[in-house]
Amino acid sequence: MSVIKYLLDLGAVVMLPIIIFVLGLILGEKPGKAFRSALTIGIGFIGINLVIGLLVNNLGPAAQAMVKNMGVKLNVIDVGWPASSAIAFASKVGAFVIPLGLAINIIMLATRLTKTVNVDFWNYWHFAFTGALVAVATGNLTLGLIAAAINAAIVLKLADWTAKMVQDFYGLPGISLPHGFSAAYVPIAIPLNKLIDKIPYINKIEADPDTINKKFGIFGEPVVLGLILGLILGILAKFDAKTTLNLGMSMAGVMFLMPRMVKILMEGLIPISEAAKSFMQKRFAGKEFYIGLDSAVAVGHPAAISTALILVPITILIAVILPGNNVLPFGDLATIPFMVAMIAPITRGNVFRSVIIGAIVIGVGLLIATNVAPLLTQAATDAAFKFPSGASQISSICDGANPLTWIILKIMDLF
Repeated sequence: MSVIKYLLDLGAVVMLPIIIFVLGLILGEKPGKAFRSALTIGIGFIGINLVIGLLVNNLGPAAQAMVKNMGVKLNVIDVGWPASSAIAFASKVGAFVIPLGLAINIIMLATRLTKTVNVDFWNYWHFAFTGALVAVATGNLTLGLIAAAINAAIVLKLADWTAKMVQDFYGLPGISLPHGFSAAYVPIAIPLNKLIDKIPYINKIEADPDTINKKFGIFGEPVVLGLILGLILGILAKFDAKTTLNLGMSMAGVMFLMPRMVKILMEGLIPISEAAKSFMQKRFAGKEFYIGLDSAVAVGHPAAISTALILVPITILIAVILPGNNVLPFGDLATIPFMVAMIAPITRGNVFRSVIIGAIVIGVGLLIATNVAPLLTQAATDAAFKFPSGASQISSICDGANPLTWIILKIMDLF
């Protein structure tokens, strides 16, 4: 356990280059070229994390100010993904989740049940979260571990299923996104998008970034759109002029900088991807596989971030008016870009459709988060989590509102 904790504490920007370097050598890449690719990938992730930090550090306070201004009074606090991940890793399931997740991935690769090599170890906490809830609900650690393994296997299949779509839309060759939170909304988003196709007039609305740009000129450019949405959020948050302008510039900066950071990451990944193709062609009759990464590489796309910014006030409104919801959106409002990261490719970047689908899954998600709140509260108590002042129960949007986690939980609770 101490070794696993040490590796996790190193973080993605250290461990991912090491993993990629070793993978490059296995694939037959020359050491010098593999080292340069690995180093470039690490630098790319540093850049992506800096931009995500810019997003979260500015969007989070604005979203929380909106909650305060609307006077929302709900008794289950959304503690946010940092707390949820800490609770998940501190659980009994969390102690086993990395070797368990690795074993599932290796078995599925060996039996050709997946094409994804999931190197995103830090997001294995999503699987641990599911397992921890099941273990609390059933009082059975074994069932918790089985639930975590099932979650990991399903997410690998979802990553395979969406890989081509993700690669084409985001320009990420050889990549898939086995992210336990983002991938969970794919089976919901696809039928909803097909349903929209059948609705007259609504199905004709085109609102992808290119169309918006053509219709509105400079005001439709991603960087200007980020500025406008940031200013609107600042006004809704009742910020003063200085803070509102800073929020607008920060959102414009996210729109501008994120694609460039991803480009740096891809500069390092492309040689590894090409080596992987060559390796598989020689040994497995051309069978391909994908490198599974965090959906952080996708959240900065103009369609994804625009959808997320629009959904922030909508989420707060839904929480107020939705019958049966007891969750106060708070800590995870800034993680909505991760929720929509794999919805945007399904709608081909149509922000209008993505907002509709996003609002539906958020509404359902808040009810799920309300339902699992007692279990998450118990798991937090078992992990000696320090509760926010005045909170009797906690939940989260990430992963407390996760439909895949909820379905697995309800099935395993039957045993």
